[in-house]
Amino acid sequence: MRHMLTPQEKEFIEFWGANRLRRKKVVRQLIVGIPIGLAFVIPITINFFSGWYKRAAMEANSPDFNPLVLLVALLLIVGFTAIFWQRHKWDQYEQHYRELLARQDREKKTNEAADDDVDQNSLAQDGGASPGSDPG
Repeated sequence: MRHMLTPQEKEFIEFWGANRLRRKKVVRQLIVGIPIGLAFVIPITINFFSGWYKRAAMEANSPDFNPLVLLVALLLIVGFTAIFWQRHKWDQYEQHYRELLARQDREKKTNEAADDDVDQNSLAQDGGASPGSDPG
């Protein structure tokens, strides 16, 4: 039983083969992943400034509170989450790409072996006669 690649899998092989190195760059991963990082930071910021957690509100109003530290922490969370998320996605796509390439390679070898078997069978049925030779 042969498992042929679907058209979507073939499209993915073409797409990822053309884009995989570009998507591995850290700057691109950071830029593309910023929305995921913001998905973590925005709720933290809302939680911090909403005042429902009294201890956080007390810390924010204390003289020891440095807003720059909070800002740096939030930026680090955005950056780390963005890059980590995009790197994880890249690894998943790369693994899928390599699996499809291996499957495509197996298909080619199987097809070549099947073609060789067909050629061998046709020679056996012809009695080993080469084309153009006189059997008699």
